[in-house]
Amino acid sequence: MNAAPADQIRLLDVQALDVRLQQLAHKRGSLPEHAELESLSKDLTQLRDLLVAAQTQESDCGREQTKAEQDVDQVRQRATRDQQRLDSGAVSSPKDLENLQREIVSLAKRQGDLEEIVLEVMERREAIQERLAELTERVSAVQAKTDAATARRDAAEAEIDAEEASVAKERELIAGSVPADLLKLYEKLREQQGGVGAARLYQRKCEGCHIELNITELNDVRAAARDAVVRCENCRRILVRTSESGL
Repeated sequence: MNAAPADQIRLLDVQALDVRLQQLAHKRGSLPEHAELESLSKDLTQLRDLLVAAQTQESDCGREQTKAEQDVDQVRQRATRDQQRLDSGAVSSPKDLENLQREIVSLAKRQGDLEEIVLEVMERREAIQERLAELTERVSAVQAKTDAATARRDAAEAEIDAEEASVAKERELIAGSVPADLLKLYEKLREQQGGVGAARLYQRKCEGCHIELNITELNDVRAAARDAVVRCENCRRILVRTSESGL
């Protein structure tokens, strides 16, 4: 294959732009915010699970407190009725009076026991509510960190997008001036050789594989016509000659 030396030099410009696009893609994928957001997402998921569990506990405890308070109220109402009957003098039988008084005493004890239960539930609920407040605050803090990291990531990606668009446009312009057959060979080799399809011959060394050409290889390159497209014998990339090739 033959191509004007100037076209081969432009191929190096295309290669440099392709390398920059690869670097930008790597930069996008390795932004520190990605790892930070992944870690924050795990923390947020865990905290939200804990928050839901605490909300469920608080709700259950609230129902338990309501039930206990209702039980106290029922006993209190019954004790009030019994006391009213006792005070009214409507019960005259000594045995009935004794039973009524015994029931009032029993109800008073029952009411006291139930009020203890209410207090215990209220204390437990208060502790759960404190835990809820703490978890809510922690969720808000982690969410704020997530929002900040997301904003930083989006800003960084926007910068990368802008540079990628600029580089891609420049690459399109330069690649459009390279002969189609030469560009096709370059693209094929670039795919095969990890993103590098053309390399400069600098000081007798291929900058693609970084191996210095031996004397036989150098003589072959020296003997090649100026418009001949030569290949590195080691890595098979297109080897572009310049004034710094050391020939």
